Amino acid sequence: MNKMRALQNGSDIRGIAISTENNQANLTENEAEKIAKGLVKWLQVDKQLQGPLTIGIGHDSRLSADTLKQGLIKGLLTQGVHIIDVGLSTTPAMFMATQFEDYQCDASIMITASHLPYYYNGIKLFTKQGGAEHEDIEQILTYSMETIPSASSEGSVETRELIPRYAQDLVEKIRQGIGSGDTPLTGFHIVVDAGNGAGGFFAKEVLEALGANTTGSQFLEPDGHFPNHIPNPDNKEAMASIRQAVLDQQADLGVIFDTDVDRAAVVDQTGQSINRNNLIAVLAQIVLTEYPGSTIVTNSPTSSHLKTFIESLGGKQVRYLCGYRNVINKGIELNQKGIPTELSIETSGHAAFKENYFLDDGAYVIAKILMLLPKLREEGKTLGDLIATLKQPAEAKEVRFNIVTDNYREEGEKVIEELASFVNATDDFVIDPENEEGIRVNFTGDYGMGWFLLRMSLHEPLLVLQVENDEANKNQLVFQKLATFFESYDFLNTDKLTEVLTSI
Repeated sequence: MNKMRALQNGSDIRGIAISTENNQANLTENEAEKIAKGLVKWLQVDKQLQGPLTIGIGHDSRLSADTLKQGLIKGLLTQGVHIIDVGLSTTPAMFMATQFEDYQCDASIMITASHLPYYYNGIKLFTKQGGAEHEDIEQILTYSMETIPSASSEGSVETRELIPRYAQDLVEKIRQGIGSGDTPLTGFHIVVDAGNGAGGFFAKEVLEALGANTTGSQFLEPDGHFPNHIPNPDNKEAMASIRQAVLDQQADLGVIFDTDVDRAAVVDQTGQSINRNNLIAVLAQIVLTEYPGSTIVTNSPTSSHLKTFIESLGGKQVRYLCGYRNVINKGIELNQKGIPTELSIETSGHAAFKENYFLDDGAYVIAKILMLLPKLREEGKTLGDLIATLKQPAEAKEVRFNIVTDNYREEGEKVIEELASFVNATDDFVIDPENEEGIRVNFTGDYGMGWFLLRMSLHEPLLVLQVENDEANKNQLVFQKLATFFESYDFLNTDKLTEVLTSI
């Protein structure tokens, strides 16, 4: 595969930006310069933007951010672009740079690789219409391989902070949502865990501006070594860290962001983690109160209990493909078909509200939750009380199978297809027809009561198996039965499954 095309990661660009003992850098200042030129050609040719362009550039706390930024600036300057260098920023803030009247960027670039190890980095791109799609990135990388002549005049660089403007926008929205003065969070103790990413601003510039006490907030300083924990609200260690901070501080709420703040999760005052299915349920409560009867789009591996919960609130869940762009685009598509859809959300924490440009914005998710707090306090409730009727599985486990063959996608899809025949021949296994990705199966009887999902990984040569059970100690029987199916495929690495089977 061409070296530039190899940098595509769905609707993002991602690569190794710092060489290590085991990894050679493939996303350097040189590649960044080429990508910048390809971006400008795409804006001019495919998006038909005429005249001088203004493009914003921001980055999270990654160690290689400045190097890539210099490459991008170098490439953009040759194309006559006016650059607004905003420095440390977040992914959602960079999109807002295309919306704020005092920035008016034609496009914006965010340098980030989310929660991946320090030696990775990447690029996310936005226009006024939203995030780049898979085919957009493909075209930009194709253009980047061309020899693109310089513009007749060189561009310019302006340095201007964006986070204060973005934070003020959030503060105004929260004040309006609560409707009780400038400091509606006075008396609330809220701790923030930024994981040494770009989200540290939220404590002072948002929460304290609203009157909250943020004593005990942790890891607010940007540090691309990520010395404390992985900045990922879908990570058990990260959630345990913010949970302990809430309990130690006897806080009312804990907030945790990923590196570039397009994902978030919370912990309530009792220490209950509200991420994954629990977070979807809380946001469903908010959406269905404001927009009764709305549809909510999620990715495929959500709990069956979540569907029951959403329907009990008068809403409808559509389970769709994994990948935040897939989920967001499905929500947009349903609205275009006349089906009111106010929220698209993945279990990983990517959540996009229709009212907020269908932008996956972790800080906006927290803003919506903060708007609830004064009312919940008046009623003597916690966030956890909102999802008290969401049933939790007794067991949940994920197993990943490496597909050890060049044509991994074809072989993986073949395994999924053949699993359907195995399921149809197995008592107490029934295929769930309400599924768009891989194969989802409900099981009963000797296997307990639950479901499993087998799907292809979005970008890696992996099959992902997720199993949830309402009966304790029954998942093992499900895995034992499925092992008899998987063992016949010599191109599947079943070591992880073997670990599960031998763990008891």
